[in-house]
Amino acid sequence: MHRFEELIIWQKAMDITESCYRASDNFPKEEKFNLTSQLRRSAVSIPSNIAEGAGRNTNGEFKQFLGIANGSSFELLTQLYLSKRLNLITEEKVRPIINEVVEVTKMNYSLQKNLKTS
Repeated sequence: MHRFEELIIWQKAMDITESCYRASDNFPKEEKFNLTSQLRRSAVSIPSNIAEGAGRNTNGEFKQFLGIANGSSFELLTQLYLSKRLNLITEEKVRPIINEVVEVTKMNYSLQKNLKTS
């Protein structure tokens, strides 16, 4: 079992989630139950799955949840790109978030690779 609060990847994923909430705060009201909700849910899914995996009994289970978190990262990237294409967010606001998601994705792959399966 790992202390998820101490994991840099979890901390960065929390920062991404916070950034996504702030960035989507100004999306149109008609997107509240559509893109806004989906973007926020995929963002929250990243640190949530990292935390859940960290609390599991084996590194194999942890890896499984890291894989789910990685899927959520790619889902989030798609939603961020779509938000930009729909002019719901500017390039200058979305680019730092995208860069952070890419960084967390790389960290995730590295962590999965380095976890010894037990």
